[in-house]
Amino acid sequence: MASSDVRDQLLKADRKFAPVIAAIGDPPSFRAKPTDQRFAALVSSVTSQLLSTKAAATIHGRLVEVVGGQVTPATMLQVETAQLRAAGLSNAKARTMLDLAERVHGGHLRLDAHARLDDDTVTRELVAINGVGPWTAHMYLLFTLGRKDIWPTGDMGVRNGWSIIHRLEERVTPGELEARGRKFEGYRSTVAWYCWQAVHLDRGDL
Repeated sequence: MASSDVRDQLLKADRKFAPVIAAIGDPPSFRAKPTDQRFAALVSSVTSQLLSTKAAATIHGRLVEVVGGQVTPATMLQVETAQLRAAGLSNAKARTMLDLAERVHGGHLRLDAHARLDDDTVTRELVAINGVGPWTAHMYLLFTLGRKDIWPTGDMGVRNGWSIIHRLEERVTPGELEARGRKFEGYRSTVAWYCWQAVHLDRGDL
């Protein structure tokens, strides 16, 4: 389905999105990234967990320097936990990244197979890694594998954006958002994307 068709379908389902769609335009076409970029994308998501965008970008930049500019399982396994901690990562995140690198390097986690697996199977594989939760799995599915029906109800930006769009007095809860998102099944990644854009518009970032 073309981006413009998804946009029109969303407008028919919920006219509250009209202002943000008018301001932003068509949504992106979510596409899977090449296999050799998937590990780095996962590392970036782990870095971003529970951090502001600015803080995550700073720490991730230091991490890239620590591994010599190339974020791969091999380069990650060449560094020590102390080096990752010095870059600004928590001890838990450092352990998660090293565990992730070992699993991918050893062939226990096949990122190249993920394009052929359904969302639930990919999620189960990822959350089996200590320190990787549903949020990281959702970001990976949406932005790395390009899945079109990901609904990250635990993401604060999506919750804030939904609340802004619908002019709610209190931020929508994950449970409420899960229920309200059912009518968008099939293209919830686009709905989430517009929620993020609504936050940027509200802040004046765009």
